[in-house]
Amino acid sequence: MASRYWAVSLPVQDSAAALWNTLQEQISKHSFDTPLYRFNIPNLRVGTLDSLLALSDDLLKSNSFVEGVCHKIRRQIEDLERVSGVESSSLTVDGVPVDSYLTRFAWDDAKYPVVSTLREIVNGIHSQVSKIEDDLKVRVAEYNNVRSQLNIINRKQSGSLAVRDLSNLVKPEDIVTSEHLVTLLAVVPKYSQKDWLASYETLTNYVVPRSSKKLHEDNEYALYTVTLFGRVADNFKTAAREKGFQIRDFEYSSEAQESRKQELERLVQDQDSMRSSLLQWCYTSYGEVFSSWMHFCAVRVFSESILRYGLPPTFLACVLAPSTKSEKKVRSILEQLCDSRNSAYWKSEEEVGGMAALGGDIDGYPYVSFTINLV
Repeated sequence: MASRYWAVSLPVQDSAAALWNTLQEQISKHSFDTPLYRFNIPNLRVGTLDSLLALSDDLLKSNSFVEGVCHKIRRQIEDLERVSGVESSSLTVDGVPVDSYLTRFAWDDAKYPVVSTLREIVNGIHSQVSKIEDDLKVRVAEYNNVRSQLNIINRKQSGSLAVRDLSNLVKPEDIVTSEHLVTLLAVVPKYSQKDWLASYETLTNYVVPRSSKKLHEDNEYALYTVTLFGRVADNFKTAAREKGFQIRDFEYSSEAQESRKQELERLVQDQDSMRSSLLQWCYTSYGEVFSSWMHFCAVRVFSESILRYGLPPTFLACVLAPSTKSEKKVRSILEQLCDSRNSAYWKSEEEVGGMAALGGDIDGYPYVSFTINLV
């Protein structure tokens, strides 16, 4: 599908049907690779000129907001699909692919009654999209909170032996605890293991000979046990630290280990459940926001056409998707189909830069035109 479209309206001199036929003929003849579709906009309530001018000032800013929320949800969908390993699916509005929804656009009178004023329609769209954005922020924050908790646990389990959680590396039989004896866990640099084995028995008195056993090794460190009398444990820790060995504080508890295991399982289940729920919500909400955005674009085409061509509303609205190489040719066709008297007041595309710098009309075309980027 195309990802960039032009929403365009042309002034009608005789009949919209005749202008549409001419446009189709010219595009087919000179730019046959450019898809062209009617953009069906009903006759909306115009209101006063002052209200239309005031609305025009807000349309661009509001359009940026609605478009921004639409793209934000789309990016969230892409991120969730990638993390979930779900194959990317085409985004839809009530089952209709978004590009087809745009190119076959039909105004939803039940949702946006044409008897409403343009301001009421725009405010309604803005309000609805704002609520969806607020809901998105809350849902993403809740999901990210669970992800953050899991990441903290995973870092503790996957970091180096100097910082990681040791509970899943130590078994009950590795620990000796009695009235007088204790077992300490020593983190020894990988290339200092011979030094450890040669010296641990003499770091202090009352160390049980040949009591050190290696439990685990990573890229940097090895984890050893050592058993000694409890009353010399502090002296042993000090002496070990002076030789570059780290004694980790650790107290084995089967209850605490089981509790951590259950907490991890719960967080994993919560993350999977929340990710699936958030993804489904995003699919639905994207369709709602995209539909609102297309209605907003219709309002924008209608209001700008009234301001450009006057009353009563006599214009042809359409959607095109020209390739980059066809853009100039399509612009030329569109300009030729405008009333020459109207065109004389507008600068050509090459002169737009200077006009924009002087605060002139930014699009610089003798017809209504703006771009819709689907991605």
